[in-house]
Amino acid sequence: MATDMLKLGSHAPDFNLPSVNGNNYSLKSFSDKKGLIVIFSCNHCPYVQAYEERIKQIQKDYEKDIYVAAISSNEDINYPEDSFEEMKKRAKQKQFNFPYLRDETQQIARLYGATHTPEIFLFDERRELVFHGKIDDNWQDEKSVRAKYLKNAVDEMLSGKKISVPETFTIGCTIKWKR
Repeated sequence: MATDMLKLGSHAPDFNLPSVNGNNYSLKSFSDKKGLIVIFSCNHCPYVQAYEERIKQIQKDYEKDIYVAAISSNEDINYPEDSFEEMKKRAKQKQFNFPYLRDETQQIARLYGATHTPEIFLFDERRELVFHGKIDDNWQDEKSVRAKYLKNAVDEMLSGKKISVPETFTIGCTIKWKR
């Protein structure tokens, strides 16, 4: 299970994880932009699937200032669709425009205190946590979204404003922990 949730203002825990693109990424890999969005993700969760295009759009809209990195920590014995090989296939099929990283040991999910997929952690230029929660208020129907929590937090962070909604509860599938 996850340890304590990262608190607002906490520094991003470092990691060194393999990506579906063949490279390894650490916190330092993302150091030259104003922000970093870490999304705990996976292949099989319908919530994640519903958000994939929105996540790609966020990366596209903010590519000058923000990195997006998705991390899958699910165990893959009972969830074989979340294996590293299947992650590679999904990233290629869906044309992800962000690194999709494998947390095989689940250590990084524990360090972040992540519990769900998709679960969002937005870090500022100092890599301090400024937003934690969900992308928006309607996972099922993008056209019915009224509150764009992540987009608003990114816009406020980039303009130097205080984040108006720094935390929301998370929704989605629970991370599938190893026994």
